[in-house]
Amino acid sequence: MVKKILVLIGTVFFLNTGVYAQKIIVNFDVSYGILGKVGIANAVLTKNKQSYTIDMELASTGLAKVLSGGRKEHHLSKGHMEKGLMVSDVYKVTKTHGSTVVSKEYKVDHRRKRVLKTYRKYKKGKLVSEENTTLGYYTKNDLLTLYFNLNTSIKEKRKEQTYVFKAVGAERQQGKVTVIIPDNNALKQYKKDLGADSAWYATAIIHQKIFSSKEGRLMLGIAEDGITNKAVLKDVIFFGDITAVRVK
Repeated sequence: MVKKILVLIGTVFFLNTGVYAQKIIVNFDVSYGILGKVGIANAVLTKNKQSYTIDMELASTGLAKVLSGGRKEHHLSKGHMEKGLMVSDVYKVTKTHGSTVVSKEYKVDHRRKRVLKTYRKYKKGKLVSEENTTLGYYTKNDLLTLYFNLNTSIKEKRKEQTYVFKAVGAERQQGKVTVIIPDNNALKQYKKDLGADSAWYATAIIHQKIFSSKEGRLMLGIAEDGITNKAVLKDVIFFGDITAVRVK
């Protein structure tokens, strides 16, 4: 359960503001129905006209921390800028669970249009497994740049539309991530669930089974600065909704 909650908070909370020479720090608290607060997500985006870095930490808290053995994740994306969008060159994910550490490093070869992945697993500080593969698809986005770029990529934020993107780090769904802008009829429910103070609203679909649903559908309320105010995964089995709220 805790692993899947961290996967969710690690994929959808940060959107690009389009301003250069900047440093943005964003923090979220994550709660799960009657269990209350189960995790935190903290991200730092640093960029200028030539390059960017996104550094994100995810960690379980409270009862979830006890149940998961202190599970935490570190996501790091580095790359360059093209026409106002961040383009990933390297994306690294490190997951720690007790004495076990798993790392996935993706190197994007834009010239040959391919993505090289290195998987390593450590136990008690010792390397026990390593595997090098080439992904079956190429894209300029990783999971972090995709969501930071959305505010720039999606021009008409209040017009009903479905967008399909690809992102490094989403291999189970061959990189596919779908973003839906709701119509006016659905917008009332978004404002009820997420608050009426956001500039625009969307649903991000994670194309893999999460809890009791075939696909994970995450509702997003996005502020004027392009950063999510609140995100909700609705009707999760047993305990209620998973909710992430921006605290900084």
